[in-house]
Amino acid sequence: MATRDALALAKSLDLDLVEIAPTAQPPVCRIMDYGKFKFDEAQKAKESRRKTLNVGVKEMKYRPKIGAGDFDTKTRLVEKFLGEGHKVKVTIMFRGRESAHPELGKKILDRIIERLEEVAKVESAPKLDGRNMIMVLGPEKKAKAKSVVSSKVVVGQEVAPAGAEVSLEEI
Repeated sequence: MATRDALALAKSLDLDLVEIAPTAQPPVCRIMDYGKFKFDEAQKAKESRRKTLNVGVKEMKYRPKIGAGDFDTKTRLVEKFLGEGHKVKVTIMFRGRESAHPELGKKILDRIIERLEEVAKVESAPKLDGRNMIMVLGPEKKAKAKSVVSSKVVVGQEVAPAGAEVSLEEI
């Protein structure tokens, strides 16, 4: 179709002639409401920005002589951070003569790995850095899939995805 005819048709429909593929031979154009098109594109971009996950690195500090209760509490917090999709830097802090026994810190890190094996993967193995022993844990992909499945909402006898609209007649 000739450019003049396309412009006349677009004007008669009170729409715009928008060039879609300028490098094609001949160039491809579409008749549409350009303002609505720009608005829809902005909405898609905004939605995709909202869905992106901010992955931060959280840090949890342990000591070689940590008590059982404190260990459990801190490990539960690490599990919560991993469940939210964050990476966790686990640090064992040595003081004084404790630094002569890095095997104590390694033992604690091994207990953490054992406790969190289904929700975490070791991204950087335990290594001694001065007076600290550091290890980085990342969330396990399989664990995220399980949490999505467990976030189903039960409606009557049927199972609906979380956030789905359900009318009162269905209940």
